[in-house]
Amino acid sequence: MTTPHPRLTLPPAPPVPSPSGRGPRNRRTMVAGAAAALALLLVAGGTAGWWLTRDEDTAPFAGRPRVTDTAAGLSYAIPEGWEHEGQKELIGAFTSSVTRKRTGGEGGGTVLAGRAGAVPQPALQRQAERAARSNAEFFYPDGSSEPEESRPTTVDGRPAHTVALKVSDGKQGTGTPGHLRLTLIAVDDSRSAFLLGVAQPGGPEESREVDQVMESAALEK
Repeated sequence: MTTPHPRLTLPPAPPVPSPSGRGPRNRRTMVAGAAAALALLLVAGGTAGWWLTRDEDTAPFAGRPRVTDTAAGLSYAIPEGWEHEGQKELIGAFTSSVTRKRTGGEGGGTVLAGRAGAVPQPALQRQAERAARSNAEFFYPDGSSEPEESRPTTVDGRPAHTVALKVSDGKQGTGTPGHLRLTLIAVDDSRSAFLLGVAQPGGPEESREVDQVMESAALEK
């Protein structure tokens, strides 16, 4: 995977969870595989109304700064070596993000947050699985995805569901497949929030760090 061009034009928004399950049309338009996906993912939002705090608990990232995303109603840790760029604008589906670029500029990891409509607890698994597959198709339009995990969880006591996929860009000889994880949280009766994490390549260390960032999430009251 090569370093993506920073001016690559991309679709306005990837699929986000919705009660109807309908994703945007023409997901594949103007997306050039995983390189294009990381061109999109290696940016961070300036419109989310977020700021930094510090994590003082005993979690894996204890003492690290945190992003507080008021639009999504979430906060999450920024590991050492990860970056946030508050001056760049995210596409509409996301409200904040943190990113790690690999040494040499090839690949990396990212975690993005966003806000979506209400999702009843019985529908969390279905909507999370659908959203994970849709985002895999969006970011890897010529590739494939394979389920690795789907399980209920909680975030600050609120019901949630997390889904992990092994993703491939469909190109021969491109090395380790990627790792995509999506967690959908029923924040209250009126809205949900989600975290989307992608590691490319998705080796054990890269995947684990993306997962830990997502697991550090907390609700902002």
